[in-house]
Amino acid sequence: MSDVPRTHSAANAGRSPAAIVLVGLLGLAGMVYLIWPKRPAVEHTVASEAGSAWELRADKAVLSGSTMGTSFTVVLAGEGLERAGLEQLQAEIDAELASVNAQMSTYLDDSELSRFNAAGAGAAVEVSADLLEVVALARQVNERSGGAFDVTVGPLVDAWGFGPGQADPSERRELSDAQIDELRAVVGDARLELDLDGLTLKKPVDGLHVDLSAIAKGHGCDRVAALVDAAGHEHYMIEIGGEVRVKGLNPGGDPWRVGIERPTADGAGSRAVQAIVRVSDVAVATSGDYRNYWERDGVRYSHTIDPRSGRPIDHRLASVTVVHPESAALADAWATALNVLGPDEGLALAEQIGLAAYFLVRTDEGFEVRATAPFARYSDSK
Repeated sequence: MSDVPRTHSAANAGRSPAAIVLVGLLGLAGMVYLIWPKRPAVEHTVASEAGSAWELRADKAVLSGSTMGTSFTVVLAGEGLERAGLEQLQAEIDAELASVNAQMSTYLDDSELSRFNAAGAGAAVEVSADLLEVVALARQVNERSGGAFDVTVGPLVDAWGFGPGQADPSERRELSDAQIDELRAVVGDARLELDLDGLTLKKPVDGLHVDLSAIAKGHGCDRVAALVDAAGHEHYMIEIGGEVRVKGLNPGGDPWRVGIERPTADGAGSRAVQAIVRVSDVAVATSGDYRNYWERDGVRYSHTIDPRSGRPIDHRLASVTVVHPESAALADAWATALNVLGPDEGLALAEQIGLAAYFLVRTDEGFEVRATAPFARYSDSK
């Protein structure tokens, strides 16, 4: 008797018809997966009129752009972020940051702050509630720091060669005691008259003007955070010019990691990381004197002016970083105030009021780290 030819291949020997069908379907599914259109690993949106644009990835979306003479970044952590909702949020963020500039810029001639600075003594200048809120907040920090954060110190900043539209740096000169005394006659935030009901700001003397550059970027972070919260996002990081506000966890499911810069001496403007903080639901701000200064006859003149003396700070504090649980504006302002106060007075005050602060102090051997007790909870030991 001849053998009957087999109708199944050796590969299918012993398999039931149902199993063979299943294998075939799985193979077909694999082919469909390979040819099915998929979102690219990185997807970029078209830049808005303000110049900002989203970058979408599988686990996050990143919005970046320019504002307040610097850059900003918003990172949203999470999956399933869709362009439609992101583009609506982008439009709101662009408008909010434009509003901050229109209120608080000293570079825009028609901003609320510029109009106030140009006004004469006794003129009640109409301003926004936002501007008055920031001026009032700055005044509170100034009072608590013993006069180390005065937003009317601008005439002294200009005179020392660090103001907007500064002349040739080679023309910078040290001010005499008489020159400083004359300028201090138009400095002092206690002289500002804030009408919170009528929304006006008034000055008693000509020449007094306000500069919010040491608090406005933090304030901008807070306003963008409010928009992101309202849009329902629970995990994000917002950064404007180095000031940071974070909530929830990063795309990896861990606390956000924020670097503290270490000054370098290579003259090329390179950056190095001194330390890392691990943070959630806080704001982080750093103030330092290592990138904006001038020297004459071996003397270093920092752009940070001590309102109490009218002179550039001359202590050995390179930078101070503040982690604040409530507000990037307060983190921003306190970092500047503590930088003015220095490594000893600043550290003592930060400990007294319970601020989480990290001080980087110059020594002959390099840098010394000093930190308050509340800062320890944010240290990244990993």
